[in-house]
Amino acid sequence: MGKLGLIVQREYLTRVKKKTFLLVTFLTPLAFGLLIFVSGYLASKAENSEKKILVVDDNAIVENYPLKSKTLIFDYTDNKVEDLKKKYIEDGFDMMVHIPAIPDLTLPNFDVNYYSKDKIGFNTIEKLENIIAKSIRNYKLDQSSLDKDAYEQLKTSVTLENALVNEDDESVAGDRSSKTSVGLATGLGFLMGFMMYMVIFVFGGMVMRSVMEEKINRIVEVIVSTVKPFQLMLGKLIGVGAVGLTQLLIWLILIPIIGFVATSIFGSDPSTLTGMDQAQAAEAIQQLEGKDGFDFNVIMQEVMLLNWGLIIPVFIIFFLGGYFIYSSLFAAVGSAIGEDMGEAQQFMLPISIPIIIAFMMVFPVVSNPNGGLAIFGSLFPLTSPLLMPARLPFDPPIWQVLLSIVILVLSVAFFIWLAGRIYRVGIFMHGKKITFKELAKWIRYNY
Repeated sequence: MGKLGLIVQREYLTRVKKKTFLLVTFLTPLAFGLLIFVSGYLASKAENSEKKILVVDDNAIVENYPLKSKTLIFDYTDNKVEDLKKKYIEDGFDMMVHIPAIPDLTLPNFDVNYYSKDKIGFNTIEKLENIIAKSIRNYKLDQSSLDKDAYEQLKTSVTLENALVNEDDESVAGDRSSKTSVGLATGLGFLMGFMMYMVIFVFGGMVMRSVMEEKINRIVEVIVSTVKPFQLMLGKLIGVGAVGLTQLLIWLILIPIIGFVATSIFGSDPSTLTGMDQAQAAEAIQQLEGKDGFDFNVIMQEVMLLNWGLIIPVFIIFFLGGYFIYSSLFAAVGSAIGEDMGEAQQFMLPISIPIIIAFMMVFPVVSNPNGGLAIFGSLFPLTSPLLMPARLPFDPPIWQVLLSIVILVLSVAFFIWLAGRIYRVGIFMHGKKITFKELAKWIRYNY
């Protein structure tokens, strides 16, 4: 094994054998699943928690057109608001709603006041608005000359579906993606963009700290007596990158397994997740699987139809490419500075800005995956590691994928060379404040 191989082996083994690596690698998928479960459970608890609400209606509408909700309990009174707002909490109510006298029922908007002993969530406010609006609307409908059945028939909802999804005629040109697959691709695009964002910062920072520690402890001066500085930096990049790739592959295996196990355990009994009784749970599932909801089996079928043969290998390529570009720059920064982390910030900012911009571009890219912004962002080497993986579920043209890979590979070679020029000088530099002008001189040194 050559010197580079020994450096890679050392960097890799010293990290994968650490307890922290094992804990993070195997607990992260569990924590991810637990986070989703707890979030859903708490959200359902909050959604289904009962609130007692006292209603004062100066128009005497809601008593004849009662407010209806499974989780909100309404009580009506004719007492004065001025007296009630001082004691409604003592009477056992969580909230009080006051509907002032409405001078003209033909107005489209009404202001309703509420009093609450605790700060309430936005969803509860929105829910109350819809419930009260429905009651007043029913009253206005009865007072008008409109026929109720005719009015209900006027309500229209539109579901947009791709006509080519089940089209047998292959000669008809056009996209054949279903609405479900588009939604799934959007979510997957966000997930892969977020993963790349985290990986670049986590493992790039790991490389920078490792370089700084060796420089501060003067260990690097001993190591470079037997190997070239460029070999040392490259071995460090490859070793830490292998650690990241190992972690990523384990996550790609464990997260689907944990998701499948969780579905098998909890999927048969929805009430275990939501804390609702069986009737409420059955009704919720029925609503979700209705015309405007989703079907879990359909989603799983769409997942299997995704082009995983392209998505997974190309994602790994961009994972490695993004890692090598940014970790080489982080290694250059680590070699140029000493113990002063404040000094590191001025060099990290130019590196961080492209990553942050790329992450901010993920949303417009998945919203319009074939637009000009998406194409440019997925070809530009400093943003393509985040944006091309985000486009992969939308089946971008293969020539764009290949061109982006070629540009990425050439950029990796350039940035590693550039970082190596800085690294070979920076690791020996102590006690001097470094500027961008100084870094430019290091790149031009010939030795």
